[in-house]
Amino acid sequence: MPEFDRLAPTRRPNEKPVGFQAWKNLFFLHWTVPVEIIRAAVPAPLELDLYQGNAWLGIVPFQMRSVRPAWLPPVPGMSNFLETNVRTYVHYRGEPGVWFFSLDANATIATLVARYCWNLNYCRGRLTLKEQSDLFQWTGRRWWPGSEFGECGYDIQIELDPTQKEFQTAIAGSFEHFLVERYLLFTQTKAGRLLRGQVHHHPYRFQTVKAAHYTGTLEKPLALPALAETPDHTLFSPGVSVEMFKLSEV
Repeated sequence: MPEFDRLAPTRRPNEKPVGFQAWKNLFFLHWTVPVEIIRAAVPAPLELDLYQGNAWLGIVPFQMRSVRPAWLPPVPGMSNFLETNVRTYVHYRGEPGVWFFSLDANATIATLVARYCWNLNYCRGRLTLKEQSDLFQWTGRRWWPGSEFGECGYDIQIELDPTQKEFQTAIAGSFEHFLVERYLLFTQTKAGRLLRGQVHHHPYRFQTVKAAHYTGTLEKPLALPALAETPDHTLFSPGVSVEMFKLSEV
């Protein structure tokens, strides 16, 4: 991995947040993917952030709660919804962050606001979550915008390990820290300007899972081979409360 400061982005910016969110019941599913293919899907100003020479694709389903701008209380229709994002890891001039390929949500207003105000590739779809004891079942079918690749959707089943009673936090320099402790995001306007955003929250508390199973086509628009049904790495986190800070041009 390049030698740059991975702890700096974890520190809270010295400015007022522009919004607040809570991320609940997050599942971090990850696969190794061919570097040359994922490189072609990421804008040129950004460099891939590799771990021991490998590029990683993440699919992260979770529950969004209490989403609101700093100057408003939670708003019906956009404050609580399900989301699943598809991401990889990048850096720009020594700053490590996330590049989102897509973010599916089941809330129309939230999708439009995030898409047009934050330049993030949010997509409207039908998302469901069923919880039964230690079993979580996620399904998603993208409605809008349409895709030349046909229907985009997924089914995810994850079983927690009931023998795990404790959660841990990631040690700096560890693989888990590389995957989950990401506080910067990069996005790009239609005119090609690169933007940088930052969030702040306490470190994730997480544990491994007993079993994880994925079938879907979320990776298809990236020209990747079909992902294995069993991810290479999966973590569960009960969630964090998040402060959001304004986007700025890099």
